[in-house]
This record gives sequence, C-alpha cells and structure tokens, in this order.
Amino acid sequence: MTPGNSGASTPEDDDPFGYLYADGQANGAQPPSGGYGYPNAVNRVHTVGQRQYGQQPPAAPQGQVPQQQGTYGRPNAHYAAPETLPGGAPTGRQSGQGGGRGPNTKGLLIGAVAVVAAVVIGIGVAMLNGDSDDKGDKAGGDTSPTATQSTEPDPSASSSAAPDGELPKIDAEALQLDGGATKASDIKGAKADGGVYVTDFNHVGAKVTWTVNGIQESGSYTLNVRYGIPGVDANATLVVNGKANTSPLKMANFIGEAQAPKGDWEKGWQTTWAPVTLNKGTNVIEIACDEGNQCDAVLDQLWLSPSK
Repeated sequence: MTPGNSGASTPEDDDPFGYLYADGQANGAQPPSGGYGYPNAVNRVHTVGQRQYGQQPPAAPQGQVPQQQGTYGRPNAHYAAPETLPGGAPTGRQSGQGGGRGPNTKGLLIGAVAVVAAVVIGIGVAMLNGDSDDKGDKAGGDTSPTATQSTEPDPSASSSAAPDGELPKIDAEALQLDGGATKASDIKGAKADGGVYVTDFNHVGAKVTWTVNGIQESGSYTLNVRYGIPGVDANATLVVNGKANTSPLKMANFIGEAQAPKGDWEKGWQTTWAPVTLNKGTNVIEIACDEGNQCDAVLDQLWLSPSK
C-alpha cells in the first residue's frame, strides 16, 4: 500500500457498518439483509443521527409478532447507553434525600476515648485502694497470734518498762535466774502471775536479775521486794548497775501481826525496801546470795517507787 491508496478493498468490505456513515453510503455500502442474521429479526436500521428516542417503533404488519426490545443474552440493535439520553445519566453518587450516610467516625472516636478514660480511672482507683490497705496494715500492725514464749530463763525476759507516769514492776515469772535458782508455785499466797515465785535461793551463787528500762530521770528511787520466809529472818546482796550496796537487803520476820510462825511459809509473805540510785534509761538490778548472807527465802515481786 502506498500513500493515497486505500487498498483493494472498498469501505464496505473494510467496515461492515460503513453503511451507517455518509462516506460509506457514497461508496455504495448497503446494510446487511435479514436483521444481522438473527431469525425473525426486523430490519430497522437507521443512519446515525436519524433515530428519535422516545418515539414508539412502527407497528408490525398484521399477522406478525411485534419486535421485542431485546432478549437476555442477545444484543439489542436499538439499545442506547443512558449517558446518550437527554440530560445524561449520573456518573457518581449524588447527595440528596434518601442518600446513604458515611460511617460516624466522630462518634467512634468519642466512644474509644471514653473507654480509655474508664480504664485509666479504674487503674487509679485500684492503686489508691492498694495504697490505703498497705498503710492500714502498717498502722495497725500484725494482729496474728504469736507463738507461746518459753518459760526457760532468758536475759531479755527480765527487762521491763512501765507506762508513762508509772515506775516499772516485775513478777518472779519474768526474772532472769542464775546459780541454781528455780521457779515454783506450791506455796500459796504469792501475788505474781500464776502464783509463781523464785525458790532454791538458799545457797551461795543463786541470783535473780531485773533489767529495768524507761527510767525518765537519773536519781534516787526505792526498790520494793515482796518475799516469803519460814518465820526466820533472811537477807541478800543488792547490786545496782554492777555496784553492790553497802548494806544488805533485809528480809526480816517482822514482829507484830506480820510475824510468821517458824516453818510456816504460807504466813511468811512480807515486803521490804532499799534505796537505789538509777541512771536515766536502762539499769540492771541484781539480788544475789553471797558469802555471809542468810538466803532462806523465796521472791515474789519487785517494783520501783519514788525515793522515801
């Protein structure tokens, strides 16, 4: 093919629809017969631009079946795309009445923020409650029962401190025992807890020790001792903070109504006292059976009082 030469074929041979165009008609293009080969098809071909939309097709001759607008799966020769109709067709979703609404992202965001805020508040309340419980435990202390303490002599068991405004006091049960001294409760009349008193004191080396805590001021005090004798005078050595008093602690069988018959331990409960000098804070008081002492006695209670 050379420039200016369209080839051997005529337009009707090149384009089966050439009859629809003016140049095709000028070259002798003719529409196909028989309605494009479809059985019973009606040939209603029009030149482009001659079809008037909205008009009824011409009535079929009497005795013929009217031309259908088209059947499923087959092309309709008179179909026109909606966009070719007057006014065209909408090319996208148009807003207006009845139109759908998009997702409410603002509402979803507000809901998510509310959930997060609720979780944060819950965690904060739980932490505050946990702190309150911990503080309550520390303030109240452990209220669980403690194990039963041993009745064996223990240096710490002889320590004592009185409530504010009172001077310390101790029972025989809490004294520290040394040198063979023991505890008993068969003689009636002891005022110590459980009727317990110190016995086996009547030999050299026997000793009881009282560690006194909480002395508010240094100075002179009175040591009071409740004891029992079998109607016979007794005495012992009094030692305060490692220093022995110059005078022994007298445990006499007083005359008068308090005097006990010889050998009667139950009627021999008496009280004696001695001056002591104590330091502020903690002091150690000892009652010992040393050489030269008469120690046939039992010990019930010890307590401090202001100096006499």
